[in-house]
Amino acid sequence: MAESDPVRILDRLAQVLTDRKQADPQTSYVAGLYAKGLDAILKKIGEEAAETLIAAKNGEPQALIQELADLWFHCLVLLAQQDLHPQAVLHALEKRFGRSGLAEKAAREST
Repeated sequence: MAESDPVRILDRLAQVLTDRKQADPQTSYVAGLYAKGLDAILKKIGEEAAETLIAAKNGEPQALIQELADLWFHCLVLLAQQDLHPQAVLHALEKRFGRSGLAEKAAREST
């Protein structure tokens, strides 16, 4: 792949996923997920999460990478379905730098 900047890849993928909202569910996997609704997207994320766990447990690095790619992809589908952009998640992660994970979690739980 010529383009290796992860943020640009996320931006491009986010645009494709947004565009798929207008696509024919008969010809687009993502459009088909959107047509089936939130529960179908959430179910797919659950399936991919389980497959990720199995690949990690089996100690298969390449399988783990592929399953994580599937999981991330379906999480991006969810973001697009909810009219959110991956940049919002990156921003949330960026804000956590320099903070203890325990303190950050406690701050979220208090709100």
